[in-house]
Amino acid sequence: MPIQSINDLTLHFLKDIYYAERQILKALPKMAKAAQSEELKQGLMHHREETQGQVERLERVFDSLGKRAVGSTCEAIKGLIEECEELIEQTEVGPVRDAGLIACGQAVEHYEMARYGALIAWAEMAGNKDAVQLLNETLQQEKQADTLLNELALKTINQKAKAA
Repeated sequence: MPIQSINDLTLHFLKDIYYAERQILKALPKMAKAAQSEELKQGLMHHREETQGQVERLERVFDSLGKRAVGSTCEAIKGLIEECEELIEQTEVGPVRDAGLIACGQAVEHYEMARYGALIAWAEMAGNKDAVQLLNETLQQEKQADTLLNELALKTINQKAKAA
């Protein structure tokens, strides 16, 4: 279906991020298992719980538009997850891998923040206050996850990786 309007674009991006969030749900436990840092493991698993709620909120946004929640393949998230899987294969358990996992996680968070930012702007233009609130809640969680990853990197993990 061609994208001819802002409504079409909104639906396209919603399908994209819905697919992405569902893939992230599968990737986060693998990332946590591959991590050495207990704080990183816990942070990744906590964000998995948040991500489940984000999927549910997206389903509510679809409902608010009178559309069925369905994803469409997001090549960007597929690539980011593949990059993370390659990193895991190419590194041994330890601080270097943990630093790479953080970088991969932040790449995902930044992608999500960009998508949610656009969706919020379009929902505001459309006057869909419910969608704005739901999407904003998720955007705040993505920002918090990014901040946590950044703090872990700067506080300990990058220094440990440097010394490894």
